[in-house]
Amino acid sequence: MKPFAYERATTVDDALALAADGGVFLAGGTNLVDHLRLGIREADRLVDISRLPLDEVTERDDGGLVIGAGVRNSDLAAHPLVRTRYPFVTQALVAGASGQLRNMATTGGNLLQRTRCVYFQDLTTPCNKREPGAGCSALEGFGRYNALLGTSEHCVAVHPSDLCVPLAALDAEVVVAGPAGERRIPFGELHRLPGDRPDLDTTLEPGELVLAVELPPLAMAVRSRYRKVRERASYAFALVSVAAALDVEDGVVRDVRLALGGVSHRPHRARAAEDALRGRPATEAELRAAIEAELEAARPGPHNAFKVPLVRNTVVDTLARLAEGSAA
Repeated sequence: MKPFAYERATTVDDALALAADGGVFLAGGTNLVDHLRLGIREADRLVDISRLPLDEVTERDDGGLVIGAGVRNSDLAAHPLVRTRYPFVTQALVAGASGQLRNMATTGGNLLQRTRCVYFQDLTTPCNKREPGAGCSALEGFGRYNALLGTSEHCVAVHPSDLCVPLAALDAEVVVAGPAGERRIPFGELHRLPGDRPDLDTTLEPGELVLAVELPPLAMAVRSRYRKVRERASYAFALVSVAAALDVEDGVVRDVRLALGGVSHRPHRARAAEDALRGRPATEAELRAAIEAELEAARPGPHNAFKVPLVRNTVVDTLARLAEGSAA
């Protein structure tokens, strides 16, 4: 590991100033420290932001929530307002990591997780995300975890976060501060597709710090569920995951929110499926037709074609259970 300086920020302004000349923010460190050890990332200075006053969950006047970027995953998962109003957020957090990791990992850090593609983490192999222009080993190599949607010839990696999938379904907003001041980013605009710059995961500007995530009030999120399909029952990254909320009246879908994980370079909001379902009967045939509309854009490789029926079946089963009134 390359030697680095360590500074502890006492205020947001202090953190921004310390990071102005190339410093890297350190919160829980569950992703960053691994990458420093592996040599995937280097830093001249780590700016510790773990003591900043960003560790509270507060309720807005409209019933939404403001989640500080420093809120630990364990605390967020256990928060009574999160558990009752947005159960799929709690379910995603619990599915995402062991208790020890949840005690360290933060909300802001979850947003900024980097891919767990095996080639990204292997310095002996070419990877455009790690070294732009080097090539993408995953195109012809081990591709079981590769993306289905929004891929490019430069990268087929997937976004690893569980928490980000329900946040995408909720149309959350991300509050950030940087050298140019404070701004708000719609969640769907935070993460990038790979295009020809897969090394750029997000639309954050250099030196910007995530301050909070805001969840809007959404009554139907009370009936929501997060489903994660993985290769082993213990903590593993998703082959496919689904975050869904459903509002059904007299057997007809009034509204639906649907997002997918494990299928794209960013958390994938399934808007085509949502549009196909609204106003339609909540039958298995309609649910299946809706997700088929979403999967028309899928471009599987030779080793991950199994993900297409896996997405289809997981979405249909999740929505059918919600339509029956069961979030268990």
